[in-house]
Formats: sequence, C-alpha cells, structure tokens
Amino acid sequence: VVVLGSGWGAAALVSALGESYGGGVTVVSPRNYFLFTPMLAGASVGTVEYRSICEPLRSINGAVDYLEATATRIDVERKVVVCEAVVCEGSQCSIDEFEVPYDVVVCATGATTNTFGVPGVREHCLFLKQIADADALRQGLGNCFERANLPTLSDAERRRALSFAVVGAGPTGVEFCGELLDFLESEALAFYPKLVGEASVTLLEATTTVLGAFDASLRDVAVGELEKSRNGGGIKGVDIRLGAAVTEVNGTHVLLGGDDPLPYGLCVWATGNGPTRVVTDTLKALGADGAQGDAQAWARGRFGVDAWLRVLGAPPGEVFAIGDCAADVVDFAAETKATLPATAQVAAQQGEYLARLLKLGPDYDLAKPEPSRPRGAADDDRRLDELFCDERNGHLVARPFQFLNLGILAYVGDGKALAQVALGDGDLGVKAAGRAAFGLWRSVYISKQVSPRNRLLVIGDWLRTRVFGRDIT
Repeated sequence: VVVLGSGWGAAALVSALGESYGGGVTVVSPRNYFLFTPMLAGASVGTVEYRSICEPLRSINGAVDYLEATATRIDVERKVVVCEAVVCEGSQCSIDEFEVPYDVVVCATGATTNTFGVPGVREHCLFLKQIADADALRQGLGNCFERANLPTLSDAERRRALSFAVVGAGPTGVEFCGELLDFLESEALAFYPKLVGEASVTLLEATTTVLGAFDASLRDVAVGELEKSRNGGGIKGVDIRLGAAVTEVNGTHVLLGGDDPLPYGLCVWATGNGPTRVVTDTLKALGADGAQGDAQAWARGRFGVDAWLRVLGAPPGEVFAIGDCAADVVDFAAETKATLPATAQVAAQQGEYLARLLKLGPDYDLAKPEPSRPRGAADDDRRLDELFCDERNGHLVARPFQFLNLGILAYVGDGKALAQVALGDGDLGVKAAGRAAFGLWRSVYISKQVSPRNRLLVIGDWLRTRVFGRDIT
C-alpha cells in the first residue's frame, strides 16, 4: 500500500492499519509529520507552539516506510507513483525523480489554497495551511507593530501598518480573527499601548453569511462577539463586510470592486481549496471521457470516488482517494450530487474506514462493483466481518463508507466558542455558545490530539499563555 500525504486522512489510515498489517506500507509526503491544522490560528499568534501540534509519522506507525518527496502523478497503467524529491548538499539543491510501485495507492494529499485567479494574492497575502504559514503570520504581526512604532511614519502610514485584512469568513478566518483580537487585548496592549488603539481588523466575505455551516442563531453570536470592542472600547472589534468580493491585491491595498480600496499592513487569505498537482496531473492522464470525466460535473477538480472511496475511471480496487482531494457523494441516487465537506472530520473517518477495508484481507475482491467474498463456515468467529459487512446471496459484502457527523466547533475569541454537536442521524443536536462551548472546544481538541505527548504540550502551552502571555518572538 502506498499512501500519498501526511494529513488527517493519511494519519488516520496508517494509524488504523497498525504495525501488524500484513502488507507493506509506504508513505510519500514532503512533510514527515502530522499537523493538527485546527490549531494553526492559535499557533500564528503564539497561543500554542508549533511543536505542540505536530507528531512525526514514524511515531504514529513505526512500521511504515517514509519517503520525503512530492507525488506528482499516479500512472494507473504501470501501477507506479511518479515522485520528486529535493536533494540538497550544502547550498546546492537538485530535484531527483523516481517511481514507487504499488498494489494499492491511496491519495490523501489534501488541498492547496485556491486564489480563484485573483491577481496579487500569491505575491502579497499570507495563508494558513502549514507551519511555515503560521510562522510567517507571527513574524508578520510583530513586524507590523515594529514598523508602526518608527518615528518616520506618517499617521496614515501608521494606520495602514496596523490594518489587518482577513479574506474568508469560514472557520479558519473567523478563528484567526478571534485569536488576533485576543492578541491585541493582551500582548499588543502590554507592549504597544500607544499603538494598539489604532489597530483595525477587517473580515471580508464574498457571500452573505459568516460561518455558513453553522445554525443562524450561532452565526449571529459569532458576529456579535467579533464586532464587540475590547478593553472598554480602546480596541476596536472586527469590521465584518459581507458580499465583499476581492478583485485584486496589491502591495498596499485590497481592491473590492466598486468599493473603496482597503489599505492593509498584513492580509491573510483564508478561503478556497484547490487541487494538488498529483490530482490535477492524474486527472489529465485519466482523460475527460469515462466515469471520471463524468464525475467532474460534481467533483470539480478533485478525484470523484465511489461509495467505497475508489477513484472512478481508474482500475477498480487499485486507486483510492480520501480527504480534501476526494469528492465523496452523499447520495449517488440523488439528482443533484452533493459532496461531503472538506473537513478534518471527514478525512479522518475515511482513513479509518479504508484501513478496515484493506484489513479485510486478500479474500475480498476490491475490484468487484461491491467488494465482497464468499461466506465460509468459519466466519462466525470473524468479528471484523460482522461489524463491517452485510451478508447477501451467500457473500459477505463490505458496507460503503458512511460519514457520521459529530458536529462542528469554532473559536470566536475572548474565551468563547460555538458548538453545534449532532446526535444521531436526525435533526437532534446540541447548540451552545460562550464559555461552556469554549470548554467543549478545548476538550475536543485535546482528545483529538494523536499522542499523549501532543496533549501534554498543548495543555502546557495553554497554561503558559494564561500565566506568562503569548510568545511573540
């Protein structure tokens, strides 16, 4: 089994396969660690440290063979993955290309940031996808305040240096705004008391809603918390602009169509997912005809997969895709093909499901329309079959993947959060906002850490921040 990527889906897959898995497992990724991405916003302002939310892949499963490289294409005819590795000796670097053969390949490469073709985004905006992005944001925040403190700046230049623009009002953008307000109210107020009153945060959203996945009542709470001023009015709340489509970003301003340009000192692009190179190049090789070509009507640049996460148009049972790089349809019988959201929760559940499917053993024919095998006399003792399969016409048929929505969480700043927790498949659920939801937010994030080491480090970071403040170096 060759696994491409090291994110939520890949980590869940290799962890669930375990070190005793009979087949060999090779992981190909430019990043040799798993990153707990929901806490990147906190890492960008020093609430938690980078090392606390990372875990080496080899610690998750010591039996995997890890290759530090980028997969560029899956050759489904030759059953190899084409890879590129950057090899450096001293100051000289070169790119080595090699191939990794597979029996089964799982693409779990996630997604890149989609700029929607807006000019200037790549050149002038910061992102929040990787550790390097969070580090650049932390350094950028400090640089904005240090630049604003220089006596050579005019009042207008100082206000621009302390203007922070955030594009995208999804969970990433909203949580970063909440963390940024906390930073302004604590560290910025302590270290730059004469400047913090001039700082401004603007949240730009092209649609008409903030946190569209949440219930309307919780969205209203989020807006109220973000817009609320801090420190007795000395620190301005977030200026939320809905229906504000960004048309261009230059070195000093964000252009908003017919509206006046928005000056900024730091701009964060927190919206849009795009396909990775391995997905794009493999889709080209699969061609526009056939099952995958038809699937692009709803997959939109991602791998269209069937109910067992097999890539459509590829040889059945050999190529799978999970996580943000896969478009998994909720109901194939529906006229409109709605796909599962690109979230960590979906990717992790898909990884665990696929591990169980692979561990069913070689007796199961993954190439059949429904992966199955004949039922034998000894099957009563095989608990995995009982939990994971249905009996049909004397065969054990693996059940399709079914996503269990456990709910969604979002931090909105000032020690408050939103929680929308689902109970079963119906409309029942729990909705909460405020301190209690923040307690749930922290509890869930601690429980979802992949190792005891991560849990202790994150708890230690929260205690350090509470006692000594954030690390802004």
